[in-house]
Amino acid sequence: MSAWRRYDSPLLPAFHERFEKRWGEGTAPFLDPEVHEQPMPRAQWINIDTGAALAVVPVWTDDEHRRSFAMFYLPPAGDIWLLRPGIPDYIESENLRSISLRNDAFKKAVDHAKAFIEGSGNL
Repeated sequence: MSAWRRYDSPLLPAFHERFEKRWGEGTAPFLDPEVHEQPMPRAQWINIDTGAALAVVPVWTDDEHRRSFAMFYLPPAGDIWLLRPGIPDYIESENLRSISLRNDAFKKAVDHAKAFIEGSGNL
């Protein structure tokens, strides 16, 4: 049985801390969907044996409508890794087709995270 458990509470503070330590102060607010007007999907897991953590979070570029989901891994010894399984992207808008594309992109990212957890992912 895997030591990884789904963690559905607010994003672990360690993701913010390690992200800003690596990429600079003030760079991490996008990690938390509640900061934005619209709720964004997010998933995270924690390894109860090692303390490692994994999160799938929304990210975007300078184009406010172009979004994707990224996986961030917190190894037990510190640091933060961006895992790139082919980051699924989508265009953010209010129409139902776009919401469906966002949900599909999120599902793909979660599937990649689950493969990583199970050890079958080639990341």
